[in-house]
Formats: sequence, C-alpha cells, structure tokens
Amino acid sequence: MFDFFISTLTVAGIYGLMALGLNLQAGVSGLLNFGHIAFAGIGAYATGIAVQAGWHPVAGAACGVLVAMALGWCVARLGRQLGSDYWGIATLAIAEILRTVATNEDWLTGGANGIAGIPSLFDGLGRPWSALAFLALVMLTLGAFALLASRLASGRFGRALRLMREEPQLAICMGYDLRQLKSHAIMAGAAVTALGGSLYAHYMSFAGPDYMVAAETFLLWTMLMIGGLGNTAGVLTGVVLVQAAYALVPFAKDHFHFSSDLAGALRLGLIGAILLACLLWRSQGLIPEKLRRIP
Repeated sequence: MFDFFISTLTVAGIYGLMALGLNLQAGVSGLLNFGHIAFAGIGAYATGIAVQAGWHPVAGAACGVLVAMALGWCVARLGRQLGSDYWGIATLAIAEILRTVATNEDWLTGGANGIAGIPSLFDGLGRPWSALAFLALVMLTLGAFALLASRLASGRFGRALRLMREEPQLAICMGYDLRQLKSHAIMAGAAVTALGGSLYAHYMSFAGPDYMVAAETFLLWTMLMIGGLGNTAGVLTGVVLVQAAYALVPFAKDHFHFSSDLAGALRLGLIGAILLACLLWRSQGLIPEKLRRIP
C-alpha cells in the first residue's frame, strides 16, 4: 500500500510537469498542440541514450531539454499560413513521425523494444528511501516550475501571450511579434515537458515508443480541461483528479473482483465522466482562469 501510494504521487508529479508545459502553450497562449507528448519522448530517449553512452544523468536531461526546445522552435515556424486547427493537426503528425522513427531506428532508440536498464537516481539509498528521495525530487521540481509558470503567466510575458490568444491583430498593432511569442511559448513548454520525460525514464528505468502515443497527449489535455486552462492551480487540480481516478480503479477491481479488461474500461469511463461533467457544468474547468478586467 505504501509503495503504491508513493508510486501514484511520483507519476502524478511527473505528469504535472508535462501538463504545466502544455498549459503554457494551450492554456495561456491558445496554441492547439496535439503532439505535445513528443517533447516528453525526446526527454526520455535523450536520457536513455546518454546513460548508454556513459554520460551523467544531468547531461542526458540537459540534452533532452535542448533537443526538445529545438523541435519546439521548428514547430512554431511550421506552416505560417495554417489556421490554428490545421496547425494542431500538423503537430500531431510530427509526433507520430517521431514515434515511427523511434520504433524503427534500432541502432539509436532500441526500436520497438526501447531502451531498458536506465538507472534510478537514488538506487544506492535502498528501499524505501530511494523511492522517497525520487518523490521529493519530483515534487520539488514540480513546485519550482509551478511557481515559475504562475509568475510567467501573471507577468508581462503572460499578458503578451494572452493578448496574442484573444486579440492577435491588436497584439500586432501594439508591436508584438506573434511568431516570436509563439516560439518562446512552445520552447518553454517543451523544456518543462522534456524534463518530465527524463524523470519518467529514470523512474520507469525504460524509454520506448509507447511514451509518444497520441493518447498521452489527449490525457494531458483532459487534465487541463478538467482543472482549468490557463490556470496553474487548475492544471494541478486536474492532474490530481485524473491520477486519483487511475489509482482508485485497482482498489475497486480487488474489492468487486472484476476482470482487468473491465478495470481498464472503467478507468477510461470514470475519467470520461469527470470530463463530461466539467464540460456540462464547469466548461472553463474547476478552477477557471481569472483575467484582469479594465473598469
């Protein structure tokens, strides 16, 4: 029970980092990124490849962040004439291309088998202290980036992104470079998400193409829509609720003795019901974004 609780909190913290990265792009900036999970996959693979090459884990995480930011810069400049919906579809296509490459390039990524044997960061401490130390690292990282994201969103940069989201023509008239704003938002979100992917690779001791399936991106979108787009506290609330739904189903399975297939369906159904309820009665999320209004 204790190990399960620690594991649930750790995974929730890692997904919280990824959700914060998506919120900066989708919530604050209004960018429909449907391939966001690719940044987490880059972070995970960079960590696995670096560890195999004998590099320090910090170097692997740094490489993942840099590569993810470079990809974010390229994505921001993708199809300048594309509308937001077509641009979102293009990001999904990019993520699927990267997943296909990771599945087939055995010499670099291990192919469909992925990269195994990635060491945890605190193996030398023994159980349960290694798990507690890793949880502390994840939570400290999440807290630091949540504070940073909140300050960015409420500062001048965040106001510029919201103006780009709500009134792009007005933002242009005020002298803002929309392409530059878009690039900065995507690159910042990519960096946070890649760091989350690196931590996930260390936690699972594995990096594989399953990390970059489209369902993972839509799970992050679900967390944002339940909690509240554009609000850091709302995003974290959505992460907690979704992870709680994931964690409660195994207890129900053991209590009512139903099959694993039914448990999987129940888990998806429960999350879908929470999302549907929020869309019907709290369309802006449980903790909606608060915008300053000029009297």
